[in-house]
Amino acid sequence: MKAAARRGDAPRVHPAVAPLAALAASAAGAVYLWGTDPHQPGQLLPRCPVNWATGLLCPACGGTRMAYDLLHGDVAAAFADNAVLLVLGVPLAAWLGGRWLVEGLRGRRYRPAIGTRGVGAILGIALVWVLVRNLSG
Repeated sequence: MKAAARRGDAPRVHPAVAPLAALAASAAGAVYLWGTDPHQPGQLLPRCPVNWATGLLCPACGGTRMAYDLLHGDVAAAFADNAVLLVLGVPLAAWLGGRWLVEGLRGRRYRPAIGTRGVGAILGIALVWVLVRNLSG
């Protein structure tokens, strides 16, 4: 009998399972988004709850339209939809997701340590972006 089974612990899952599952879910979402134009009203896509409740654009507003435009190769339209998310968020997410996948495939768990300064920088950039988007008209 294995040690985990004797102690009553849950069996350990390989560290690559979570990033591979996230990659599969992302691919499924991209396939769905490919044929669903969020620029057109009446699509089966949720509206931003912040925009719905306040009428203001949140830092991520336009992210779905941006992803749609990127999938269709229109970088200029993606930039117009959400410039900060495109320039900062997409590369950061790609790097973190890629690192998570590589470490998982190597059999190691990956947990990035952002720290209080990193969290402060992210929140500061998001706040400035909200102000710029909503005050510029």
